[in-house]
Amino acid sequence: MKRALFGILVAGFSCLSNMQATRMDALVTDSPTFPHPNVMTATQLPQTVFPGTKSQWEGCDRYDFKFQDRDAIVVVPKKAAPGRPWIWRPAFFGAFPSVDQALLKEGFHIVYYDLTHLYGSPHGVKLGNDFYAEMVNHYHLASKVTVEGFSRGGLYAFHWAAQNPEKVACLYVDAPVCNVFSWPKKTAPDLWPDLLKEWNLKDEEVGEDFQGNVIYLVDKLVAGKVPVMAVCGGVDKVVPYEENLKPVADKYRKAGGVIEVIVKPDCDHHPHSLENPEPVVDFIKRYQPGYADKVHIQARNNLNNAFHKFNIEKKGCVAFLGGSITEMRGWCAQIREDLQQRFPDTQFTFIKAGLPSAGSTPHAFRMEQDVLQHGTPDLMFVEAAVNDDTNYFTGEEQIQGMEGIVRHALRVNPKMDIIFLHFIYDPFIEPLQKGEQPEVFTNHEKVAEHYQLPSIHLAQEVAERMKAGEFDWNQFGGTHPSWFGHKYYTAAINLLLDQETKPFDALQEQKHSLPTPLNPFSYADGKLVPISDAQKLKGFEIVNDWTPDDPQIATRPGFVHVPMLHASQGKSSLTFSFTGTAVGIFCAAGPKACVLEYSIDGAPYKKIDTYTEWSSGLYIPWVYMFEKKLENKSHTLKLRIPKGERTECVIRDFVVNQPE
Repeated sequence: MKRALFGILVAGFSCLSNMQATRMDALVTDSPTFPHPNVMTATQLPQTVFPGTKSQWEGCDRYDFKFQDRDAIVVVPKKAAPGRPWIWRPAFFGAFPSVDQALLKEGFHIVYYDLTHLYGSPHGVKLGNDFYAEMVNHYHLASKVTVEGFSRGGLYAFHWAAQNPEKVACLYVDAPVCNVFSWPKKTAPDLWPDLLKEWNLKDEEVGEDFQGNVIYLVDKLVAGKVPVMAVCGGVDKVVPYEENLKPVADKYRKAGGVIEVIVKPDCDHHPHSLENPEPVVDFIKRYQPGYADKVHIQARNNLNNAFHKFNIEKKGCVAFLGGSITEMRGWCAQIREDLQQRFPDTQFTFIKAGLPSAGSTPHAFRMEQDVLQHGTPDLMFVEAAVNDDTNYFTGEEQIQGMEGIVRHALRVNPKMDIIFLHFIYDPFIEPLQKGEQPEVFTNHEKVAEHYQLPSIHLAQEVAERMKAGEFDWNQFGGTHPSWFGHKYYTAAINLLLDQETKPFDALQEQKHSLPTPLNPFSYADGKLVPISDAQKLKGFEIVNDWTPDDPQIATRPGFVHVPMLHASQGKSSLTFSFTGTAVGIFCAAGPKACVLEYSIDGAPYKKIDTYTEWSSGLYIPWVYMFEKKLENKSHTLKLRIPKGERTECVIRDFVVNQPE
């Protein structure tokens, strides 16, 4: 199960009021003394003031007290997160508490108010309203609360949220009662009279259209933009999933609401929650007030085509095209899991096409082999900013590469939705924090704007959060983020997906337009051409299962134990004939990577050094372009290696832009 916890973000203080002296019975504060409560100013307010009996829960101070003659509990975190977020259970305090435990460590107050046997009744909702007001107005917890409902507590959580959507950050429900005819009437009939009494109804007055069932609350919840995370047992016999949450979740999605569902296939009603609560905790955190303030999304067009496939056709193909940040275990794995939670009935094909060190130019040429041969995406994520910068591609090349990816993709599937992601590495931090945009982002955004594609400026977000002191570069994990760092990328993507969530009847499919290219020489027709097409080999040979001579030198998957066109001596040469507007090689540039001399169509030889700053210890995948603006006709490329200290060339493919 995914995701170690990540930082809590800001929410403003809720409205303040004078505190009664009786609430000073149990005082927890970061300062030794406070002035009399009746003369405190907002800046003098103590961090926490709760009455009742003090004890410990999970190493933190717990306060048990009565509110309107009902049991209440508040557990105070060792250090409250900014904005004093809280999660509120209306039933079963301490049962299966993995989410509460995790949030407590992150600075959430854990709050309980016993409304267990009130079944979401109007009377129960009124009690909850009074308790909420007490927590916010007198104890200064956040004005938006996460409501947590287990089993019958889920029925209450839905009802309270439907009446108070503006007060809800999100809902977390676990095996929730949604249909009172399923539970309690069918599976716990002894409690059916209690429900009738609480709702002040007689048995014969409760028809199938009973408005206390959650299905009738969906429209209010969706209109109030209440996001829901649910965990359910697939074989729950007490509160069956198929009779309770599933029809509610189906209607929620159809109405355009945000709901994620985790179904534990072999689980009965117990145990609740998850052993690793990361998916739930991550969901809760991104919906806290203020979280989205530093998220930079350019939505532009829409994702209707992908959402139509996922929601209506129940099938979807999603591709992840990028460099090492995509190839590593991180945001890509997290988003795959989150998509399955958003669309639990959808059969997904996921294409993972991350290649370390590869930027937009390599991506454009490997589109067919690494993406399209594995399926036709309905949704594709593309990231290349970091490697476009580190690989020193010019601004023109950055546009050629990114535009080539887009045009190639849309010609194959005009309905493919594409999202650009802009990641961060060290040299981007200072300019972004000064309000300056590195050129690569400007160039990628030109392509996104031209084709009206959504983009997420994750680098800007991370730079701002670091400047605000939320974490430092080491905590984030650097260029290749830690699991913690990847969570920020994932949360921002999910917020874009939230924005694009619409009612089913608004998900009209439409082909994306292909306007006149920004660059007529974009790599829209990029292809990998096999090394077997090389001719007149002198000193070059095809090694069918290539490995480095020195086993201490690192390699990358896909560039070892594959056929390679290899030369290791000066005066080696070859000829390659092709048709197209651009040509280059996709090679593994290692410690002895040579200076290549090349000539096209008999022109004077030019030189290109294939050694990189990483080559001393790594055969790094690298595309070297020889010419990028040729006439679209037949050409002949000649390569030769001069004598010298570095005389090795290891070619996996030729790359050719070959318009038809």
